[in-house]
Amino acid sequence: MVVAIAKSITVEEYLAQEEVAQDKSELINGEMIKMAGASANHNLLTGKLHARLLLALEDLGYTVFMSDMKLWPPYFQNYFYPDVMVIKGEPCFTDAKQTAVTNPCLIAEILSVSTEGFDKNQKFTFYRTIPELQEYLLIDQCAYRVELYRKVGNRQWLLTEFIGQEEVVTLESVALEITLGDLYKRVNFIGE
Repeated sequence: MVVAIAKSITVEEYLAQEEVAQDKSELINGEMIKMAGASANHNLLTGKLHARLLLALEDLGYTVFMSDMKLWPPYFQNYFYPDVMVIKGEPCFTDAKQTAVTNPCLIAEILSVSTEGFDKNQKFTFYRTIPELQEYLLIDQCAYRVELYRKVGNRQWLLTEFIGQEEVVTLESVALEITLGDLYKRVNFIGE
């Protein structure tokens, strides 16, 4: 039996490859992980959340990024592409080209069958090291279901689950409420 061993790459090698790549990849523990294409529901939910946050926050000193901006959590040599990030005040970029940030107060991920476990567990472990992070929003693309993790103390996070289109998610980090009915408008659960 032949065992393939993945070659670990450095941050510098990853950044050089990512700069010329046609497709996005995340860097996780020295391994480049190619990102899969997103479904229509994933795109709709990402776009809707980004648009609502952008319109509500653009004059209040926040910056809102969508899935093409990289995130570099401290203490790890990893890079991620969260679906939506909000930064209070000025973004802290890792480089002069402004391709990655370090200081979001809110991160949102749209869950898929293939990424749900990773987003809820390992990825959240990395995200929790970000001192500015106050809320982590996980949005199911197959049902009216949202999970919100809110930082309530040093290394303490409170999970609140919202199920059903009448539910209202209150984001304290940005002082904004979003109903699931509005967020999921035009999302088609058939075939998911």
